[in-house]
Amino acid sequence: MSDKRQRARVQGSWAKQLPKQQPHPTAAPPVNSIPAAGSWGGGQRTVEFHQPAKPVRNIPPETLIEQAGDHEISHGPSGMSRLRLLPGFLPPEEADWMFSKLLAELPWSQKTNQRQGEAYQEPRLTCWYGELPYTYSQSTMVANAQWHPLLSTLRCEVEQASGRSFNSLLCNLYRDGRDSIGWHSDDEASLGSMPAIASLSLGDTRVFSLRKQPPPEENGDYTYVERIRVPLSHGTLLLMEGATQDDWQHQIAKEYHDRGPRINLTFRTIYPEPEYHRQGTKLSYTTQ
Repeated sequence: MSDKRQRARVQGSWAKQLPKQQPHPTAAPPVNSIPAAGSWGGGQRTVEFHQPAKPVRNIPPETLIEQAGDHEISHGPSGMSRLRLLPGFLPPEEADWMFSKLLAELPWSQKTNQRQGEAYQEPRLTCWYGELPYTYSQSTMVANAQWHPLLSTLRCEVEQASGRSFNSLLCNLYRDGRDSIGWHSDDEASLGSMPAIASLSLGDTRVFSLRKQPPPEENGDYTYVERIRVPLSHGTLLLMEGATQDDWQHQIAKEYHDRGPRINLTFRTIYPEPEYHRQGTKLSYTTQ
């Protein structure tokens, strides 16, 4: 029994609480100090905090436009930029018939462009209608005055709805979600100053995105510019007017989920070369 009591006293001594140590008055770390890396148990080192040299900038939220009507998207030195959106411009049954007919009957082909001296194929199919050729991305689409009868009818309807007149049409076929068009502005000299472009969508819905041109001091950095997204559904008409091509870029981005084919008819006005040179518009080409 005495051996058991002796073992209990020895084991109990390990469980005995140690007396609490009072911190030394001079041992408290400074309020704005943290232990430096590798200094645990080896003393404290003061770390100073400084405000960032430049103020933190917030990326503006993207604006969604899906309601019918006129939308003034900016007002700058170039003038007013405006979008006119008309969802349901074509009734669904009529739009279905037109989509099937144009998909089957237009002379779709894949255009080869130039970028930084390298040839590449556009990730979509196109065809061109107009009495004058159209050049962008250092590649020219030849004049084609033989308008498909349905396209002539649609041109009249678009002109009546928009109050504009158009003499040319660039047709785009996006076969699936992998087909796209990159950031660009339709600011070729042949389109004149402040061009109006009417875009009629048939087929699956794709998102039409816009981003504002950054001011000169941003050196081409688009991080903090305004952005807009416009879902373009079957039968929707979109009109870009004013300074939109000067002050904004637009794109149809690739989508990585199932998308059916989409036809986009972009009505525009092309001027003969002497006329647009007299207007003094800038010579440039888009990056498609």
